[in-house]
Amino acid sequence: MKLSEMREKTADELQNAIVDWKRQLLEARIQLASNKLENTSTISKTKRLIAQARTIITEKGKENA
Repeated sequence: MKLSEMREKTADELQNAIVDWKRQLLEARIQLASNKLENTSTISKTKRLIAQARTIITEKGKENA
């Protein structure tokens, strides 16, 4: 998901996306531990998505205040 797409979503939708990404991150870490993860860049990409979504949620909170 691109930043422009994230900015169009509401804070609740972003929270739901963060939950999904955390689930994907957990699964990727489990696969990494069991040597079944083929693309290790998915872990860093997922962490980056979570951080970007949290930043946008914070920005939206400041705009509303």
